[in-house]
Amino acid sequence: MQIHPIDVISGDVTGLVQQSQQYQADLYPAESIHQEDAQALLATSVYFIGAYQGQALLGIGAVKRIDASSPYGEIKNLFVDPRYRGQGASRVIMHALEQHLIDAGFSICRLETGVSQPESIGLYESLGYKLCEPYGDYQADPLSIFMQKELGNFTPSPSGSTRRA
Repeated sequence: MQIHPIDVISGDVTGLVQQSQQYQADLYPAESIHQEDAQALLATSVYFIGAYQGQALLGIGAVKRIDASSPYGEIKNLFVDPRYRGQGASRVIMHALEQHLIDAGFSICRLETGVSQPESIGLYESLGYKLCEPYGDYQADPLSIFMQKELGNFTPSPSGSTRRA
C-alpha cells in the first residue's frame, strides 16, 4: 500500500468523496455533517492523500492545519472504499496524516466524528485519541463526538513512520 498526495480531483477521488458524503447523509441530518467538499480538500492548508494498491484507490484522508493561538491539525476526511475495508488502509492513512502534522511542527490532532460510527470511534481510540470538548467553530451536538491526540510523544523516524520519543 502506497500513500500519495492528491492535488487533482480525478474520477476515483470524486467517487470516494461522494461515497463518503452519502454515507454521512444516510446517518445524520445535514446540520450534523461537517465534511469538506472535494475542492476544499485541495486548499493549501490541507494535506489530502490517497492510499493506493497499484492503480486502485483504496481510501482517502485529509488533515487541515489550523493556525489558532494554539495551532492544531484537524482530520477533515477519512474514508475507505467498502470493497477494501479490513486491509489496514485507515490506519496507514491516519499515520501518514499524523506524520505530516509532526513534520510540520504540530503537536495536537483533533477530529469530529459521529455517534453512529462505532468502527471509526474504535479506530480513533485504538490510535490514542481521547474525548475532548468541541473546538474551533464547532458547537455541542448530541450526534457528534470530538476527540484529540497529543502528537508530542512522537518523533519522525527516517523511514517516515512514527515512533515513541
